[in-house]
Amino acid sequence: MTGEAAKEQHLHALLASYESVIVAFSGGVDSAYLAWAATRVLGPLALCVTADSPSYPDHHRQLALSLARDFGLHHEIIQTAELERDDYRANPVNRCYYCKHELYTSLSRVAAVRGFSVIVDGSNADDRGDYRPGRQAAREFGVRSPLDEAALTKAEIRELSRRAGLPTWDEPASACLSSRIPYLSEVTDGKLRMIEAAEQVLRGLGFRICRVRHHETLARIEIGRDELARALEPEIRDRIVRELRALGYQHVTIDLQGYRMGSLNEGVRLHPA
Repeated sequence: MTGEAAKEQHLHALLASYESVIVAFSGGVDSAYLAWAATRVLGPLALCVTADSPSYPDHHRQLALSLARDFGLHHEIIQTAELERDDYRANPVNRCYYCKHELYTSLSRVAAVRGFSVIVDGSNADDRGDYRPGRQAAREFGVRSPLDEAALTKAEIRELSRRAGLPTWDEPASACLSSRIPYLSEVTDGKLRMIEAAEQVLRGLGFRICRVRHHETLARIEIGRDELARALEPEIRDRIVRELRALGYQHVTIDLQGYRMGSLNEGVRLHPA
């Protein structure tokens, strides 16, 4: 048995031990694989719940819906209200804590009313050393992270997803739209709508890995490094500038360092949660 297979077997044993489970299901690589595995092990006793809010990208919403339909997931969408919380809108360095606190409050209500025994999230073994204040909220609510407990890494999850036929196996990493706004700059619905529309422009031009970092009237675009040269071609560059200015940005820049995860953490002293 390969290492991946042994870890997958461990994961299935963990899921079976829960009896019933709510999966926090965003539609990303990790939560999609976890939702698929939980459904295989527990059938209708695994409920995959997607939290919808202004910070949730429509791209992931559509992924979650198509995965639920194509793979027979028991799926529900709930509304969360993190944007109504002053501590979230203020966008402190630990903003994700308040988001996850709202999420797990909502999921805990569902679990209590419906009789589900465990709530799980898609954190994996590679997340241990990263700055993820949301994991503090998970601990406070007793949320389990079976992918992490089974020591599954992101690369292994991608490979197991590929073998399972999940279309998310090579989906680029993603995060909520609020992660595009610099810390201490207020999170507003208007900013989130601008960011999402700008990223839709980039995806419409064929870019797979892209972020629009929102610096008020300036859009700082991060493109995957293998796609960066194409973004600088005069015709593509001019179209990006034209369409993003039409959305309300006065200045449009392309970051020559390309996309890197958590670039807005640069220059901020962070400590792992």
